[in-house]
Amino acid sequence: MTLSFEILEKDIAGRIGKLSGQGKTVKTPTLLPVINPHLNLITPKEMQEMGVEAVITNAYIFSRSEEYRERALSDGLAKTLDFDGVIMTDSGSFQLSVYGEVEITNAQTIAFQQAIKSDIIVPLDIPTHPDSPREQVEQELSVTMDRIMEAKEIADHEHHTLAGPVQGGLFPDLREETGRKLSEAGFRFCPIGAVVPLMEAYRYAELVKVVMAAKRGLSPAVCVHLFGAGHPSMFALAVAMGCDLFDSAAYALYAKDGRYMTTHGSYHLNELSYLPCPCPVCVGHTAKELNESPDRERLLAMHNLRVSLAEINRVRQAIRDGVLWELVDERCRSHPALLRGYRALLGYNEELTALDRETKRRFFYRGDESCKRTEVLRYHQMVGRLTAGERTLISFSRHIRKKQTEGFDSVFYFKPPFGPFPAELTETFPIGQSEIPDFDEEMIRTGCIGIARLMETNPDSHFTIRCRPVWKDLISQILPTVEVQDEGS
Repeated sequence: MTLSFEILEKDIAGRIGKLSGQGKTVKTPTLLPVINPHLNLITPKEMQEMGVEAVITNAYIFSRSEEYRERALSDGLAKTLDFDGVIMTDSGSFQLSVYGEVEITNAQTIAFQQAIKSDIIVPLDIPTHPDSPREQVEQELSVTMDRIMEAKEIADHEHHTLAGPVQGGLFPDLREETGRKLSEAGFRFCPIGAVVPLMEAYRYAELVKVVMAAKRGLSPAVCVHLFGAGHPSMFALAVAMGCDLFDSAAYALYAKDGRYMTTHGSYHLNELSYLPCPCPVCVGHTAKELNESPDRERLLAMHNLRVSLAEINRVRQAIRDGVLWELVDERCRSHPALLRGYRALLGYNEELTALDRETKRRFFYRGDESCKRTEVLRYHQMVGRLTAGERTLISFSRHIRKKQTEGFDSVFYFKPPFGPFPAELTETFPIGQSEIPDFDEEMIRTGCIGIARLMETNPDSHFTIRCRPVWKDLISQILPTVEVQDEGS
């Protein structure tokens, strides 16, 4: 089964999409819970009833299992797991990353994944640790690419989708080059691999660097899977980079350790006096009852998965409403490492602006980070297309009398962090749909970039700026050639 990928809506680099083929459909972005047939806290059937449309399991575990190997070979994964959604299988690369070796070859795992009727199959790529030296990364990447191309030759593309994992360590050029090669080779489903160590160590800024490099090389038509991303606090950040699918066993692993997931972090259950969640588990138990329950691990896993699935829907809605930046900002302020990741992502604002939608529901100013958002950069690019008269007034106040505009050929108003705008744009995005608090220095500085852009494209115009006295010195420092007057002049 070759899955097709259709993009329906976009915001930043995030997409709402649809994976479909042979009667199976998966809405993206989405989470693929990891299924271990030997450790089923939640059955795949129960997951499907909760809204899960796709899962991932480990083909290597099935191949080594006396209990499940023959059942999977004779009945297929769908019947063995009692799950009729999309099933993806890992090749054994996870075991390779943990133990350093596996007792299976690339050709063998491809053949086995096909035999058990996996929908999405993965070659035996080498998950090089992010901190490995470049020479090792290049050597192991070469082996991975050989295995991917071998799999492409032997795979049954009519009944299975072959994934092309993007490796390359922390080297952006290798990640980008790999993504480009896979796209040119016709791969349309590409996981970004070997990033779990970054997430486990809260190295989100480096994760952003890796993902953005891979995305730069991959075709926009590729469905991108981020291996091992399972905590809801980082879904919005990952989707904003253009990741469409995630997989993780975190819902179960956290439950085993007695950890209670929320969208802004995790708690040890014995630390909680109250359960801040309306899911059936939390409504039906007090924190003390849940902690002392003999079924605690399963109940906690149910809660953790529901929280994760709810966050996926929240991200989807944010994309539809055009407010994904607001959700990223909110989630990434829950931990300093996530905030570093958010700031790292804003460093790619030029690339993201080219992908972002032009109009949105709103723009909420949330501090200095907002000044680097794509909507601001796009406005600065657009303002250069506006025409200014020979003598142009830019007023920081919207409440000016007609007499105060005498002698000027054109009048612009000022709304930071965007900059100057004519009255005709008052109701258009982003001017009319943006909410900002009282002016601060950073938003003024950023808005002056818009003024400078307008001046650059209207070199024959003489500009006068009227602002509150408190901002006069700052404006004069940023735009030394401009006449600055007090409001009311």
